[in-house]
Amino acid sequence: MAVETKPKNSFRDKVSTIDEQGRRVWIYPRKPRGKLHRARAVVAFFLLAFLFSAPFIKVNGEPLILLNVLERKFVIFGVVFWPQDFHLFALSVLALFVFIILFTAVFGRIWCGWACPQTIFMEMVFRKIEYLIEGDASKQRALNKSPLTGKKLFKKSVKHLIFYGLSFLIGNTFLAYIIGVDQLYKIITDPPSQHIAGLTSMMIFSGVFYFVFAHFREQACTMVCPYGRLQGVLLDSSSIVVMYDFLRGEPRGKIKKNQDTTHQGDCVDCKLCVQVCPTGIDIRDGTQLECVNCTACIDACNEVMSKVNRPAGLIRYDSQNGVVQGTKLKFSPRIAAYSTLLVLLLVLTTFLMSNRTAVEATILRTPGVLYQEVESNKIQNIYSIQVVNKTPDELNVSVKLLEPKGEIQIVSGETLRVGAYALAESAILVQVPTDQLTTTQTNVVIGVYNGEELIEKIKTGFLGPLR
Repeated sequence: MAVETKPKNSFRDKVSTIDEQGRRVWIYPRKPRGKLHRARAVVAFFLLAFLFSAPFIKVNGEPLILLNVLERKFVIFGVVFWPQDFHLFALSVLALFVFIILFTAVFGRIWCGWACPQTIFMEMVFRKIEYLIEGDASKQRALNKSPLTGKKLFKKSVKHLIFYGLSFLIGNTFLAYIIGVDQLYKIITDPPSQHIAGLTSMMIFSGVFYFVFAHFREQACTMVCPYGRLQGVLLDSSSIVVMYDFLRGEPRGKIKKNQDTTHQGDCVDCKLCVQVCPTGIDIRDGTQLECVNCTACIDACNEVMSKVNRPAGLIRYDSQNGVVQGTKLKFSPRIAAYSTLLVLLLVLTTFLMSNRTAVEATILRTPGVLYQEVESNKIQNIYSIQVVNKTPDELNVSVKLLEPKGEIQIVSGETLRVGAYALAESAILVQVPTDQLTTTQTNVVIGVYNGEELIEKIKTGFLGPLR
């Protein structure tokens, strides 16, 4: 029996979507089906529902999630964060990275196959629309090779119009995460001339998403996303990935009637695992950076195994050690180290979050402005005050000069109004009698009050003449 062979590890010499001349190889994946694909579709439904609804859900008047980098305001599950909370943001991001490292070390790229927005949109939305309009892989390939006819033009036009419409919706949704749904509604309803920057951003977002899902596709995973390339340092022989059982499957070969298959592996070399792969790889070559763990090959192989009366699981979630030695996942020292670090980061972040102050005030001398002699016996300095309100209640902030004796005044009025979950800024004037100044820079203590309640005491420097 002749078994198809190819140079050992030849798949490692090139990317599956680029030919020897460096040209793009367009992937026509066969329409997937099976138990795991249905499970992924359910997960995708709930994730998409959350993605499109989160900007519209409000908690205490604030969106569930807002990443407003323009105003430096971030809302995560209704909790408002400002630049003063940057240490919490940094710790949270660090904890997320450690979690990704730990999760990848244990379960491989399961995130890519089940929860990554790129995979969900591409495989569960755009690809399904393409199957509906143009048919399965063979029909798509034939349509693209056929001459331009009215039918072909109609199908392509409808597909790309729907693709751009979806991209426009996705772009607007992502823009809502940045500027909020209220501001997005203004951009949509107001005259275009009033929101040139917003409309430009909207079109850029839509164009980028259309390009990615209509043309760039799997190359976003194999050429742009760094996560796949991290597998080389994050995975080991105990990591759970989509794995081909080469001990059971080899030597592979077709099943023929009245043929002795005693020395033949379970793989019938039908190549369905290759045909359904959205990145064009052969999982039988082993773990590769292009594999996004989408499980399409598992479903396809299980279907074939069922037809030829052989056990399912020739391709399955398993580790190298699981295939070779039959061992299960072990709690290795590396996993223990990652887990310990993650727990410490989570404990520290939780502690700092629970002790986060509800109101923060910052008072700084206005840079580049010297002191002024306002009267024969008084010196004046100008300061800027910034108050961040992290509560759902409006504040009326006032200031008092606690040390030394003197006068203080907010330029904008008697009090500084700070809205709920908002930031307010103003200037304040501080006047101190000359007999209270002992050096060119004297420490002053300013009390920040909400009504009669002392919010914070701030110590800062006060410039005066040389004495």
